Amino acid sequence: MDPMTQSAQISSSQGFADGQNSAAKDSKLSVKELIHWRDPKKSGVVFGLSMLLLLSLAAFSVISVISYLLLALLCVTITFRIYKSVVQAVQKSNEGHPFKALMDKDVSIPPETFRKHVDVSLTYINRALKQMSRLFLVEDLVDSLKLAVVMWLLTYVGAVFNGITILILGKTQIDQYIDLARTQVNTTIAKLQEKLPGAVKRSKTE
Repeated sequence: MDPMTQSAQISSSQGFADGQNSAAKDSKLSVKELIHWRDPKKSGVVFGLSMLLLLSLAAFSVISVISYLLLALLCVTITFRIYKSVVQAVQKSNEGHPFKALMDKDVSIPPETFRKHVDVSLTYINRALKQMSRLFLVEDLVDSLKLAVVMWLLTYVGAVFNGITILILGKTQIDQYIDLARTQVNTTIAKLQEKLPGAVKRSKTE
């Protein structure tokens, strides 16, 4: 192989590796900034949407949540399209389609970008597999115990969301049982009051 070609290949591979490392580093920094609330607005929006998504998934299935989100987006775009059409008809203007600028944009993913994200994802997957192997094979006892504690706490989180699901889905039945229990308690108290001497005297006096 020509030495110049070989050096060019080495430099291109080094540049690609540097690009991968910088992309991974930037994404890691952005995640850290969100977790440490460096920008409260961004962190609040991200965690608020995450909590809303978790509660939605607790109440509905994944298919329902995705369908509702897409339906809401479609309602917004259709409403805006009709509104702009009415405005153009009233003003007798010819502005064209309101989303023409977005429709003219190329939304296809270039192969280079796809390969870049796949390679970055592969780096994270390999790192995660290595970390899982280290933790589950107890290379460091303290780290493995920390993971066990975190998993144990997550079981309670799962139980809470499962309880929310049951509470939301069975709210009507729960209300019916509460009303039935309240009626039964009131009936029992009334019967006891009738049998008590004080209650009999009080009723005679009345």
